[in-house]
Amino acid sequence: MSKVKLDEIDHQILDMLIDNTRTPFTDIAKKLLISAGTVHVRVKKMEESGIIKGSSLTLDYVKLGYSFIAYVGIFLEKTHQTKFVLERLSQIPYVTVAHITTGKFNIFCKIRAKDTTHAKNIIFKIDDIDGISRTETMISLEESINDKKRLMHTIFNEL
Repeated sequence: MSKVKLDEIDHQILDMLIDNTRTPFTDIAKKLLISAGTVHVRVKKMEESGIIKGSSLTLDYVKLGYSFIAYVGIFLEKTHQTKFVLERLSQIPYVTVAHITTGKFNIFCKIRAKDTTHAKNIIFKIDDIDGISRTETMISLEESINDKKRLMHTIFNEL
């Protein structure tokens, strides 16, 4: 698959949208000294090429009462059970991310819970899924880095 060519204007548009996906195109246009129509056309082009895949909302889960984060490494009895286990994990709303991995675990996932008791119940629910032989859990003490922009700028510099 070929890389999509982006210029400096595209980079700047993406930079502003990563900061706030709700930034009006007119505001972006004013800052970049281009027309809002140009911003619209460029964003549409990046959507059609698959560079932009929708937009998202960032919630403050702590304010919603879900301050506990843990990572669960899952060992499967047999690797052919991966799809089945992922389907069951997707039915647990507190499992927010799951990756098929190499190395120690077959699947590595992130859970978000209200507290340790709630996390324990989620982990027990995960342990009960057929095909899982055991799990290992790591508690997140603090999310210290969550920076999409650094990677984006590195990628832009490589293009």
